[in-house]
Order: sequence, then C-alpha cells, then structure tokens
Amino acid sequence: MTPTLHPRLLNGRAGDPAVFVEALHASGAVLFDCGDLSTLSPRHLLRVEALCVSHAHMDHWADADRLLRPLVGREKTLAVVGPDGFAAKLHHRLASYTWNLVDRIPLDLVLEVTEVRAAPPFPRTRLRLQTGFVPEALSPLPPDPDGVVLQLGALRLRAAPLDHGTPSLGFALEEAVHLNVWRTRLTERGLPTGPWLAALKQAVADGLPDDHPIPIFARAAEAASAPVQPLGALRNLVAATQGQRIAYLTDFADTPANRATATALAARADTLFIEAPFLAADAAIAAERMHLTTTAAGAIAREAGARRVEPFHLSPRYLGREAEWIAEIEAAFGRGLGPPD
Repeated sequence: MTPTLHPRLLNGRAGDPAVFVEALHASGAVLFDCGDLSTLSPRHLLRVEALCVSHAHMDHWADADRLLRPLVGREKTLAVVGPDGFAAKLHHRLASYTWNLVDRIPLDLVLEVTEVRAAPPFPRTRLRLQTGFVPEALSPLPPDPDGVVLQLGALRLRAAPLDHGTPSLGFALEEAVHLNVWRTRLTERGLPTGPWLAALKQAVADGLPDDHPIPIFARAAEAASAPVQPLGALRNLVAATQGQRIAYLTDFADTPANRATATALAARADTLFIEAPFLAADAAIAAERMHLTTTAAGAIAREAGARRVEPFHLSPRYLGREAEWIAEIEAAFGRGLGPPD
C-alpha cells in the first residue's frame, strides 16, 4: 500500500515539538504544534491548511508567527484547533501587532478557531486580517458521532483534552478509507500516472456517478486540454483498504483517565508520535511535572496497538543517553522503533 500521509518530526527527538504532515497528491498540509518551525521553508508554510496546537506552553507554539507571517497578503483560510480558551490567546497574540494598514491589502487571511473541550459543542471563532483580527463568534461545532472536529478533504481530525495541569489536546489524523491505485492496471491500459489520479480517488471516495467525467493528464499544465473518460470506466483502477492513521500525543500526566483518552486516540495508529521526556528511574519527576516516562509512553503505544512509535520531547538532562532512552521505550512497547522520521 502506498501511504497517503507522510509525517515529519521537525526538530528531532529532543527539539521543540512540531510535526508536519503532507498528504500524497494534496496541496495542503497539517501542522501539529509549532514550537520551532525554522526547518520549514516559506513554500511549506504556505501549504499548511490546519494548525493543531496541543496547548499554549511556549515550547509548543512559540513559532506561530513564523507560520502566520507569509500568509499575510494572501487569500487564505487557516483552520486552527486548540484547547479551551485558545481563540482568546491567539487574538491577544495578534493584537500585539499594529494592523492600521490592512485596508490596503485586498486579500484576506481568515483564521477559524475551534476550541476542543471535554464535551461538545465546541466554541468556534473567526479572526480576519481585514478587521484587524477582531474575534467574531461562529456557530459552535455540534457533536459528531465519530468524534471528528475537522474535515480536510478525505482526511478527518479527532481531538480530545488530556490533563497537563492545563488542558493539552491529543490528536488523531486519519483517512476515512485508503484508496490505492493499481499501477499494473494503469500500465495495462496505457494510462499515465500524474495529478489526475487524485481527482479519480476523490470521485470514488465521494461516490460520484459512473458518468462523472475524469480528465486524464500527466502534468498539471495539460489539464485544460486533457482527454476525458467516465468514472465508471476507471473505478477498477482504485482499491479501497483501511485508512491510514497518525496520532500525536504530548504533555500529559500518567493517570488512568489520561491513558484511556490517549489509547483511544492512538488506537491502531500507523504512526504514533508520543512524548517520553523522562527515564523510568525519574518517574517521580515525571509525575510532579505531569509528563510521561519512557515506560508509560511505550505501554500506551502497546495498549493502543500502534504499528510504529516515534517518541519525542526528550528531556535535555538525558542528552548523550539516547540509546538508554530508546531501549526503555522499546522494552515497554514490545518491539523496536526503527529510524526516526
């Protein structure tokens, strides 16, 4: 199966938390936390369609301005998901700048913030460049039977608060279903690979009728004059399997309630990004600071049935002891971690 989601831990296992997720054949990207975004180019930053912030501790969103700066002057709607009260924090941050010349910028930057609480409905707020980012209340997000807080094309985002002395959101990003193209069938029929396959898969996912036209082109520049075939003639090029799932869990105490929430979010994750700041011998320090140990992180991953674990948030006190840190996580997880993303 060719994976759709390609996540990248931006600052290694010991740097400020941030995970950048790209989707195959999709122009947009998802960003989990933004403690340090210096490794992302402006081209990557412009692709971010959803910013998911676990909580407002500085190491998790200190670099939000680096994301927002290139968006000013572009027509853009950015979905933001954060914990209870996050819209006010984002507003106050933006209010620290002067916006007296925004009437000269014809293109509007719109931030739509959803605050995830223990139970829905979830408050929603709009902040627009052309009003100087004055908060505008939107209709709350109603309960969703599947727990989805944001839909991004074929991707669904779930979120739930964990206890870190303050609410800290855990996230799961998944495909509703994974649609894979049979390359052998493309070759047999003399059809090219290319961006047209994204439209084909989206049409299949949306259940469009057999007579829906699908342009076939290898390069975007050819789209306008591309030959067309009906969806019904192309359906057998696409196979449906269980969707890919990525989970991101950080900054929470090792309590039974937190474990239950974290395990549910990470259930059957193809890749689980999970914090593990402290070695098992320092469990008392971890408990006092409301963080996980290596053994707790590995156990949560094992209980969730995660296929692969990517630990991060390594405390600086263990620099030079990474092998010991990884060995403890692997022992609790029950198998090796593999190379870092």
